[in-house]
Amino acid sequence: HRTFPWESEARGKAHVHVVIIGFGLGDVPERRLYDYDHDPRNPAVSVVSNISPYLIEGSDIVLPKRTTPLCAVPEISFGSMANDGGHLILSKQDKLWLTDAEPSVAEFIRPYLGSEEFINGIERWCLWLEGISAGRLRAMSVVMQRLERVSEHRRESTRQTTKQLATVPSMFAENRQPQSRYLAIPKTSSIGRTYIPMAFLKPEVIANTELFTIPGAENFHFGVLTSAMHMAWVRQVAGRLKSDPRYSAGLVYNNYPWPEAPTPAQCSVVEAAAQRVLAVRVECGDGRHGFLPVRTKSIASTLADLYDPASMPPALTAAHTALDRAVDRCYRRDAFPTDRTRVEHLFALYEKLTAPLAPAARARGRRRG
Repeated sequence: HRTFPWESEARGKAHVHVVIIGFGLGDVPERRLYDYDHDPRNPAVSVVSNISPYLIEGSDIVLPKRTTPLCAVPEISFGSMANDGGHLILSKQDKLWLTDAEPSVAEFIRPYLGSEEFINGIERWCLWLEGISAGRLRAMSVVMQRLERVSEHRRESTRQTTKQLATVPSMFAENRQPQSRYLAIPKTSSIGRTYIPMAFLKPEVIANTELFTIPGAENFHFGVLTSAMHMAWVRQVAGRLKSDPRYSAGLVYNNYPWPEAPTPAQCSVVEAAAQRVLAVRVECGDGRHGFLPVRTKSIASTLADLYDPASMPPALTAAHTALDRAVDRCYRRDAFPTDRTRVEHLFALYEKLTAPLAPAARARGRRRG
């Protein structure tokens, strides 16, 4: 029995999801999968040849954690880590106070985003002092006080690497900030959303470790990653925080089997559909060309607003539906009736893409021996 919500009459009941798996001592000629996608009370039953560890029809393959993508696509990275004791990070109020006390620091304050800020349009900022001269820095007495506290925080760490970073308090402990426009993917999103909100951000917007970055991503990559096909993969293989999916580089992105050989015409359709999604979002009030939402008729629309199923604008729903169809056709001509059929197709493609790698690895091993 594939995942279904546990129902209880108890007050204050927990939000629990359940699977039921039957085991036997011997093999059986028929295996049954019960699927609750359409009706939680009346599952669809299908007879299959084999049930995979992911409770779909398929082989017993288990995904590894990969350090690079399976397919020829841009690499994904975590955002940057401050490890600063909070002294390089600024709230909206901190930013206003600091720029009032030290006006010259304004050009070194950057938007700073994790999953929550990115999705909900929350203002958060950071001191980004890359390239500042020693003279300018010493002239900013209030900033220097913050840097002294950063240095103190790092010296008190039990990790030797962090202690060493006390000598460079103006720098983030780990700087992975892209130098060009990048696609941002929040690490955590709500299970209630059909799509994980994603967006292109300028390099001036600093991503923290709760935001994945894909420099070099284009509309085609955005289109595939924000499609129903990829979302089905995410829901199947990603980890969870409570019931919410936790996106990952090693399991989700790097293992994802991209369309094997889409034609130029198919790619163009995906790119156009992806651009339409982005355009509709701007029309509906999302100004994510930079950082915070713009205001349309005095009302700001965040990604949380736009991707809440209850408030998602019909035009955005239609744009995503068209994008879903375009991406589906890069995989096969026939439509996918359910998420399970999508995932089964993706796992079959994954197995095909990885099959040539195993013999090659064995051959290399024999030569070394």
